[in-house]
Amino acid sequence: MNKFPTIGILGGGQLAQMLALDGYPLGFRFVFFDPTADACAGLVGELMVADYDNEIALEEFANKCDFITYDFENVPVDAAKFVAKRSDVFPHPNVLKIAQDRLNEKVLFREQLKLPVGDFFTVDSYSELVFAAKSCEKNGFLKTRRMGYDGKGQHRITENTDLKSLWDKLEGGSFILEKAVDFKREVSVILARNIQGEISCYELCENKHKEGILTTTLVPAVESKNSLMAFDYAKKIANALNYVGVLTVEMFETDDGLLINEMAPRVHNSGHWSIEGAVTSQFENHLRAGIGLPLGSTDMSKGFSAMINWIGEIPVVSLTTKEKDVYWHIYGKQNRPGRKVGHSTVVADNAQDLHSKVVHLAQLLGAKK
Repeated sequence: MNKFPTIGILGGGQLAQMLALDGYPLGFRFVFFDPTADACAGLVGELMVADYDNEIALEEFANKCDFITYDFENVPVDAAKFVAKRSDVFPHPNVLKIAQDRLNEKVLFREQLKLPVGDFFTVDSYSELVFAAKSCEKNGFLKTRRMGYDGKGQHRITENTDLKSLWDKLEGGSFILEKAVDFKREVSVILARNIQGEISCYELCENKHKEGILTTTLVPAVESKNSLMAFDYAKKIANALNYVGVLTVEMFETDDGLLINEMAPRVHNSGHWSIEGAVTSQFENHLRAGIGLPLGSTDMSKGFSAMINWIGEIPVVSLTTKEKDVYWHIYGKQNRPGRKVGHSTVVADNAQDLHSKVVHLAQLLGAKK
């Protein structure tokens, strides 16, 4: 390995940007590959602009890199496999392939690893939709098997849903219908696993969503009887996949225990708090894991932390105020409804202090007392 390796990132979004920002102090170089000329990672490093099926550009990209990873899990698997013939890629493209298909992911969890998941049904036809809707008592979510994230590609199924109209509108395709889960909260485990098989876990995260998009993460999640089991489940998945890098596993906590929702084979939105909230951020540990360095400490820098997403537009106060223990991260993306354009992290010594700081931040943003 070169003393100061060049790391390529397929995808040029904010995750690529934050990977580079945490990698530069370690001497790493970065090259980003994205079909979009204004991809925000281009603000912090070399951006190659080409389609993912452009093998000439991919080869040029791979030849520049000692290691390659991903900015998001919907990078075409064929592109990942192509560059893997020319450079070390982490996590393995086979993991990417599983994570891109909700059905394959659920089958991995339930059938191969014997882990608990909610009821789900394959839907490839109108008749299968009718059967699945009946089986879940018309209380579920019809999701595209591929390419859905942040609430995209999802349709709520209820007693009032006109299944025929919905199917006609969809014009076919491959779907999965997931029965709605009556859960108390969503939690996520973020772990780093390196090529030697060493695993380090961050504190359990509790996540809150609005319209399918993560808005807030609180760390550590209030401990429950299921907390230790959450880490066991995530480690089992990572070891079964011989995973390398940061892996995030999202779970629903119910009265009866945990149900695994999905995994993300990359650094994750619910781990953004770790930039200021942990000794070693998820971004640095993803890089450390992938190139074979010892993992950094996942201990918290203070006792508690929170992450608040900015959706659609950056608050004006981000440029006009500086609050103690509140940090602003602006990605350099154009404002757009439903788009993640930045986030804030908050750190505190105790839960009460964290609550006070988050409430104060909300008030700065115009929330009523």
